[in-house]
Amino acid sequence: MADRLQFEFVSPEHQIMSGQVLSVTVPGTEGMFGVLAGHAPVMSSLRPGMVDIEQESGEHVRVFIRGGFAEVNASGLIVLAEETIREEDLNAGMLDQQITDLREDVADAKDETSRQKAQETLDHLLEIRAAFSS
Repeated sequence: MADRLQFEFVSPEHQIMSGQVLSVTVPGTEGMFGVLAGHAPVMSSLRPGMVDIEQESGEHVRVFIRGGFAEVNASGLIVLAEETIREEDLNAGMLDQQITDLREDVADAKDETSRQKAQETLDHLLEIRAAFSS
C-alpha cells in the first residue's frame, strides 16, 4: 500500500480538506509540482490554477485556487489558498455567460474606473475558465 501524505488545505473562509491523501499537484509560480509522502521540504508561492488531490480511494478532487502558498515539511503539505472553487461547484455555461457579459461591460464602460473594474473581474473569470479547461 502506498505511503500517505498528511494534507491541510485552507482558505480565509474555511478549511477545505484535512487528512491523509496519496498525492497533491499544485500550481507553483515556477510550474506545477507534485507532492507525495516523504517529499523534500519546500515552500512555494502559488499562481492561479488547479490543485489536484488524489485521495486514498484513487478518486481525484480538483479545486481552483486564485493564489496562495504551499509548504512541504516533515509533517506533510499545507496549502494556504487566497480563494477556492471546487470543480463540482462550477457551472461552465454560467461562467461563459458572465465572461461574455463582462466583455460587453469593458467595451461599453463610460469611464476608466468602470472599465478597469470590469476588466479585473473579466481577467479573474478568464483565469478560472482556463484552469477548469485544463
